[in-house]
Amino acid sequence: MNAPLQIVSGFLRRLGEATLFFFAILAALPAALLRPRLIVQQLYMIGVLSLVIIVISGSFIGMVLALQGYRTLTNFGAAGSLGVLVVFSVVRELGPVVTALLFAGRAGSALAAEIGLMKATDQLAGMEMMAVDPIRRVVAPRFLAGFFAMPLLAAIFSLMAIGYGGAHLMGVIVLGVDDGAYWSQIHQSLHPHDVVESLIKSLVFGTAVNWIAVYQGYHAAPTSEGVSRATTSTVVVSSLAILALDFVLTAFMFRS
Repeated sequence: MNAPLQIVSGFLRRLGEATLFFFAILAALPAALLRPRLIVQQLYMIGVLSLVIIVISGSFIGMVLALQGYRTLTNFGAAGSLGVLVVFSVVRELGPVVTALLFAGRAGSALAAEIGLMKATDQLAGMEMMAVDPIRRVVAPRFLAGFFAMPLLAAIFSLMAIGYGGAHLMGVIVLGVDDGAYWSQIHQSLHPHDVVESLIKSLVFGTAVNWIAVYQGYHAAPTSEGVSRATTSTVVVSSLAILALDFVLTAFMFRS
């Protein structure tokens, strides 16, 4: 009985620490906004350097989705509705979810490793000795940059998956779906609330991934093993959190 209780108590303790840490980040955000240079620098490190994997992944997922969707729709004589299938699948689900998973693997792990290494080399302790709050100087700008980068990356992913580099290339150019029917179906079926729901998902996922990444890095053990464990935990916990949050948000949005 002691082992399950220890696991539960340890989980609740970590959850409480993470919640207090999140409130500390929120309190430090106004000060971070006064340092736009730091935010722009982190936007480049987190967002711009993630563009390659986002663009390539979006293109290939769009092509695969068009190929699989065309084969299925052809059996029902509805190949002209390929655009509807692609836009709903990408905008509502694949865009924000896959982008968040890629973001966690690339940017989230990098954030955790960077902050964990700063802790292992006593850089954070040095800031505290100089009366510089590391949460304001290090954590908050990275959290804010990741919050802004996530919806932009999700939008780029969706555009690549739907547009000329993804589903359009496979569906129209390769498989011969009518170009006018493809775009007209997308225009008629895509509503503003679909875009709003996708934006909400990407913002929630971005908040969760960045929160987990900076928390794991900031509280990592100051050793090489501790930094490695924090990086791995960031990817694993972020991926599970994304999938769980996607279920909750989807259920709430369908209900509403």
